[in-house]
Amino acid sequence: MSVQSSPQSASAAPAALPSDHPLRTREAARSTVSSPLVAALRGQRPQRHPVWFMRQAGRSLPEYRAVREGIGMLDSCLRPDLVREITMQPVRRHDVDAAIFFSDIVVPLRLAGVGVEIVPGVGPVLDSPVRSAADVAALPELQDSSLDVIREAVSATVEELGPRPLIGFAGAPFTLAAYMVEGRPSRDHLGPRTMMYADPAAWEALAGWAARVSGQFLRAQILAGASAAQLFDSWAGSLSATDYRQHVQEHSAAAFDAVADLAGPRVADGAPLLHFGTGTGEFLPLMRDAGASAVGVDHRISLAEAHRRLSAAAGPDGRSAVPLQGNIDPALLSAGWDVLEAHVRAVVASGALAPGHVVNLAHGVPPTTDPDTLTRVVELIHSLDVDREQQEDA
Repeated sequence: MSVQSSPQSASAAPAALPSDHPLRTREAARSTVSSPLVAALRGQRPQRHPVWFMRQAGRSLPEYRAVREGIGMLDSCLRPDLVREITMQPVRRHDVDAAIFFSDIVVPLRLAGVGVEIVPGVGPVLDSPVRSAADVAALPELQDSSLDVIREAVSATVEELGPRPLIGFAGAPFTLAAYMVEGRPSRDHLGPRTMMYADPAAWEALAGWAARVSGQFLRAQILAGASAAQLFDSWAGSLSATDYRQHVQEHSAAAFDAVADLAGPRVADGAPLLHFGTGTGEFLPLMRDAGASAVGVDHRISLAEAHRRLSAAAGPDGRSAVPLQGNIDPALLSAGWDVLEAHVRAVVASGALAPGHVVNLAHGVPPTTDPDTLTRVVELIHSLDVDREQQEDA
């Protein structure tokens, strides 16, 4: 199917965000409009090349392990004071250009009343997998009041961040539904892929439910102060482009539609929306067309190639090239500085072809990463911009 979207021009009316939102406030100490991250995601060229890392708040940091000691993962995600502290830790240590809200993609399930726990060394495990139409029909809907704890955590974090943006996030409907069908992490995701064909009505109902809770989760974060948001489709790479188009794209679009009045690309002054998946190089245009302002790219193709593929495939709304995010290979974080530095420089050069570029990893920070290496990578990326400006002035 084709997913229609209607981006507005740069002169469009402001987003329907609160007047004190970081993207609308007139207070310079809180405004994120001129931040490098927001500028790059809106297709502009900021003076400082923005960089942040997926899973930058996590097990690679000793301060994270200390503050989380004895506290379960999902319990940590539902304590606003702890969420704020963990979200801020990599900002303080690495000087990254954005914070990513500390949470987990299954948090909306827990808030809706679905029995789920994150088992150490395993990942999300559901009390009861969802494998039939009756199972889907029995799922509770996420009540808006249940998201108050998320709003509180976002608001407190944004207050501490000042002019540095917070990125909200949610799991994309396919990845969320994949966990629910399998009941736990899977290598091949046969369960949800089989359901698409063996029981398409059940799949449509489950993916629709996942899209609703993901959309609600995104909306709560943006309204509470997040300046951008990312939809994670960690397992979409198990799909063919045809399966993605026929069974998944419309549900990702529905999740984005939940914030269409708050966010880009449809609202010029809204919060930019990122769409990221692993192993999705074959259908990046479809991910863009689901409603993203920018597309995340993993390590399997270069940013230059991703830009070429997007440029060659204009969507139904006429958009083609969009800002990109990525794509430092996490494996190289432990490969030695000479190798890593050359790779980072190549990634920045490759991303320069896109309308905007946010440097990130091709996936999350491995837990064994030396934090000092990440700090050094950030310093390198920021210095490359200084070098560029010095060359332009010469």
